[in-house]
Amino acid sequence: MKDLMPEVKGMQAIKARPIVVKKLEELGALVSIEDYTHNVGKCERCKTTVEPRVSEQWFVKMKDLAKPAIDAVKNEDVKFVPKKYEKIYFNWMNNIQDWCISRQLWWGHRIPAYYCQDCGHINVAKKMPEKCEKCGSNNLKQDPDTLDTWFSSALWPFSTLGWPNKDAEDLKMFYPTNVLVTAYDIITFWVSRMVFSGYYAMKEKPFSDVLIHGIVRDSQGRKMSKTLGNGVDPIEVIDKYGADSLRFSVLSGTTMGNDIKYMPEKLEQASNFANKIWNAAKFIIMNRPEESKIIEYKNSKDKKLNVEDKWILNKLNKLVKEVTSNIEKYDLGIAIDKIYNFMWNEYCDWYIEMAKIRLYNGSEEEKINTSFVLDEVFRTCLKLLHPFMPFVTSKIYENLVKYDNKDLMVSSWPEAREDINYDNEEDLTEKIKKMIVEIRNIRNTKNIHPTKKSELIFISNSHADNLQELEGILLKLGFGNKVTIRKTKENIPEDSINILENDLELYIPLEGLIDKEEEKKRLEEEKKRLESEVARCEKMLSNPGFVNKAPKAKVEEEQEKLNKYKEMLDKVLEQL
Repeated sequence: MKDLMPEVKGMQAIKARPIVVKKLEELGALVSIEDYTHNVGKCERCKTTVEPRVSEQWFVKMKDLAKPAIDAVKNEDVKFVPKKYEKIYFNWMNNIQDWCISRQLWWGHRIPAYYCQDCGHINVAKKMPEKCEKCGSNNLKQDPDTLDTWFSSALWPFSTLGWPNKDAEDLKMFYPTNVLVTAYDIITFWVSRMVFSGYYAMKEKPFSDVLIHGIVRDSQGRKMSKTLGNGVDPIEVIDKYGADSLRFSVLSGTTMGNDIKYMPEKLEQASNFANKIWNAAKFIIMNRPEESKIIEYKNSKDKKLNVEDKWILNKLNKLVKEVTSNIEKYDLGIAIDKIYNFMWNEYCDWYIEMAKIRLYNGSEEEKINTSFVLDEVFRTCLKLLHPFMPFVTSKIYENLVKYDNKDLMVSSWPEAREDINYDNEEDLTEKIKKMIVEIRNIRNTKNIHPTKKSELIFISNSHADNLQELEGILLKLGFGNKVTIRKTKENIPEDSINILENDLELYIPLEGLIDKEEEKKRLEEEKKRLESEVARCEKMLSNPGFVNKAPKAKVEEEQEKLNKYKEMLDKVLEQL
């Protein structure tokens, strides 16, 4: 208690209460005593009741400081990404209150105020004055309070670069900077204060863009806190999965400004991806010819590129354009997912499998050519992935062909090339990929042993030369023993399976691959099963009791099942 009432001066408030009540009684000022529910503030950590008290504090007058900071965002000198977070900023700045900057803490910048113990004058100075500016006394004592942490943090953009020395090299080089990255919960505490402090101290904005990300929450969507005990120690996660996997997991599938749920399964996915590219690097390095031959090939003007080389280079060129654009627009979650899908699916699962054919069985020239493309595509992918997974990409990059001595971090960012335009080759290769997948599905459905090969008969008027070039891939990945390219469908064996992809048609004779009677028996059994499922679904969906009473999602689920079973039945009938 303060000295408003002598009987309780300096006493704890809770002990002073009965004395205050008694005094009110004595004065005849006590109206009534009753029980009531009260919202009592508690300390978040120790649960002690928080007792407000009147005290003298230091304030900063804010109205004049806020104006240039408001104008900066209005004029888009400072931009928020996503733009919707301007609303929080403006709401705070337009309704600004004078800022209490003094704190009763052990650590922090001390308040630069010195009290004269003789005359009581307050001396404010950068350093301890030798004497009181009013009475000349040297009996001065500094204010024990510290500055608000956010006051110190607000000085960060320039105080770390040599300010107040305006000629400091770092200050000239790095102020103002480009991007501030932070979460939405400290827009008012930190971002707003850095902006007005920058204009006050430097007469210029501290940064151009404010990129707002979400908060990492637990798997239930709750904010992580000591009170709930649901926090995750990043050091423990890094020890188990690696820092790259942690970075990947909190970026993949996210959009700026939205909260992120911490999901361990995404860490597994990220860790598996790191292993995937590590193993891809080992394959490239183990199977490449001498580095000097690849460097010589890179510098040569006459490069022999196969259809699959042109396909992967064309896809890569589009990837570079898209990822660069995504990063420039701060769509980081989209960018990393595109890189992931390209490296895992297109490069590792398809191109490396295609490349093995020439690496293992091709001529020396073909091996050099293939190794060059493998290295070139992988090198570019590592550059695109480096901002997201810096450690594993740097380590791998060190072991690729050394065209120069630059580390990955300071190498040039990939640029899309206008001279790469292999859309026709990409279109054909995508069709071939779909056909290979369909061949695998058919063989799996019909239980055809992998050692049994078949003739692959293509009907095409426009892709003959390129199909001939892809023969090795078709034989290996399409389980073929012979590739035939025709212009008409004459003399196609009657028992052939047909796969159609726009203007490209494929027939696979089944003779020698399956036992017709066994296959017919299997299809008849499958037909009976599917007819039974179709009848069950139709009966359920024709029952008004089910349709009217069951949840809408359940009815829709049954309708989807019916459609799926009918589609499967049509395919079985077609095969029969």
